[in-house]
Amino acid sequence: MTHHTIAVGHIAQILQGARSRGVDVDRVLMRADVPPALLHAPMARVSQAQFAQILRMLRRATHDDFLGMGQHPVPMGAFDHACRLALQEGTVGQALRVAFRYYHGVLRDFTARLRVTGDTAHIVLDARGARHCTQWYGERTFLFFTLGVANWLAARRIPIAGVNYNGGARSADAQRVFHAPVRYGQPVTGLQLESRWLALPVVQDPQTLKAFLEHAPFDLLVKYQDRTTLTDRIRRLLRNDLSTELPSLAQISEQLAMTPQTLRRHLREEGQGFQVLKDDLRRDAAVEYLGRHELSLMDIAARLGFSESSTFHRAFKKWTGVSPGEYRRNQLVCGPASMPQTADTFRQSI
Repeated sequence: MTHHTIAVGHIAQILQGARSRGVDVDRVLMRADVPPALLHAPMARVSQAQFAQILRMLRRATHDDFLGMGQHPVPMGAFDHACRLALQEGTVGQALRVAFRYYHGVLRDFTARLRVTGDTAHIVLDARGARHCTQWYGERTFLFFTLGVANWLAARRIPIAGVNYNGGARSADAQRVFHAPVRYGQPVTGLQLESRWLALPVVQDPQTLKAFLEHAPFDLLVKYQDRTTLTDRIRRLLRNDLSTELPSLAQISEQLAMTPQTLRRHLREEGQGFQVLKDDLRRDAAVEYLGRHELSLMDIAARLGFSESSTFHRAFKKWTGVSPGEYRRNQLVCGPASMPQTADTFRQSI
């Protein structure tokens, strides 16, 4: 399965706090095998593994469990401790409350609260001072990783009913990440879910916590993603063989036992178009293949169904703003990223 890639705009946002603290962010990117020049190509993308490695490197560089995204640093090891406290609780709801109480003492930029009103639960972030753009992105990151940890505690994906953002720019990826409507300009930042999900039992233990911490944040990015959306179902069908001409909308409709009109309507509801979906899949696969240096550009072009490498060159530059050769040359200059797999790897704040 080819994972969705991540826009460099997210990387630029997450690096702002570290940059303001004097951290050499180009070095952070190079350690993560991401060419710093990509930040100047607004359409460029990186793999989820690269993004996870950036977060690991950034934590080390800032000596801050919250990666410099707040006005005040969060003590190193805070995420580990919050997870250990959560494991002692019986349900997801109790675990979140305990973790939020702990973070109230170490995270001074905003307070996370869990409120239940009838059948709806709200996770709300209350700012403790004036917001700035880095904090907006920090709040969004906190929400995403809160959901990821809740999913891990229950060992299943917990569906979200809606997401509210108080400030900051619109995100093209937010709805796909949360699989829920995203509303901007709201009074507070937070998310809603059915309160019944809070009663799910915590099924993890100290042994599974060790593996979880070793692979965070990558598992939070990919492990409990919604694989049931029509977009992802079609991606799986198309991913079987990208080297040949991809099936038409009519052929995919037949495989999914629906009419082309119904397929188009459902894709529109998910914010997708069929041709865009095909282009995005090839783009994501290209980013993945370019990280495999044993593959030549000609090999990659053939695997993606391009008869000539020049055609692949033009398509990749259209998708990302940089040529595949430039993307790879910069990666080679950066060198291979180290991927530590010890308990000292990245501990991201939920």
